[in-house]
Amino acid sequence: MRIALVQVASPAGESPADRRGRVGELVAGASGADLVVLPELWAAGYFEFDSYAERAEPLDGPTVADGRRWAKALGAHVHLGSVVERGERGQLHNTALLLDPAGEIVHTYRKVHVFGYASREAELLTPGNELDVVDTALGTFGATTCYDLRFPELWRALVDRGARSVVVPAAWPSVRRDHWRLFTSTRAVEQQVLLIACNAVGEQRGGVALAGASRVVDPWGTVLAEAPEDAEGITFCDADLDVVTQARAEFPVLADRRWAMPPPGG
Repeated sequence: MRIALVQVASPAGESPADRRGRVGELVAGASGADLVVLPELWAAGYFEFDSYAERAEPLDGPTVADGRRWAKALGAHVHLGSVVERGERGQLHNTALLLDPAGEIVHTYRKVHVFGYASREAELLTPGNELDVVDTALGTFGATTCYDLRFPELWRALVDRGARSVVVPAAWPSVRRDHWRLFTSTRAVEQQVLLIACNAVGEQRGGVALAGASRVVDPWGTVLAEAPEDAEGITFCDADLDVVTQARAEFPVLADRRWAMPPPGG
C-alpha cells in the first residue's frame, strides 16, 4: 500500500472555499498513492470556533464533493480528514470520512472524545457514540481523531472489531509534539496495528502553532515515514499490508490477553 500523507495549513485569513481549491492542487500531487490522508478539520480550521456553525456542512457538502472528485481522479481511497458536520437535527460533529476510488463514502467516524482543554470543541460539538470498521481492498480500517489517541480503550475496541490499520487525522499543537510522537508509536505497538496519522501544520486562529510530523508507524514501532514539523506538502510511504499479520503471529500479545472484557467485580 502506497500512502500519501497530505499535511495542510489552515491560516486564519483564508476562506474554506479558497483552501479547498489550494488543497485540491496539493492533493493532485498524490498520484500513484493507494490511500491519501488529510488532517482534522482542515477546511473549516480547527481553531475557528466562532465559525463552526457557519462552516458546518452535511455529508454531501462542498468538502465531501471535492473529496469525491479527488478520489475519482486519483483512483485512490481518500481519507478526507474530518469536517464540521451538521447533523439532521442541527447538532454539530467532528466527522471523519473515508472515500473509495469511486468517490463513495465507505466509512464515517464521529469523534468520540471532543477536546476541552484550551479548546471550545467540547462546548460546540456533540461527541459521537458509535465505533466500527470497514473492509476495503487495502484491508480492514478503523479511524480515531486527534485527542482519541489518549484513550487506549477506544483503540482496543477497534481492534476487537477487526481493525488492522487505523487512520488518525489530527490538529495536534506543537507545544505537545512529544506527546504526538509518543502516543502514535504507543498505540501502534500496543494494539498491533498499522497507524496512519496525518496532522495539521502552520499557525491557526489565536496564534496556535500545529505540530506537523504526520507519520506512519507499524506494529513493531518502526516509524516508516514522518513529515516535516513546519511545512505543508505530501509525504509518501510504502507499507507492507502483511506486517500486521506477521507481528500478531510472531508476538501474540493480543491472543495472550487474560481479560477481553473487564474482570469480574469491575
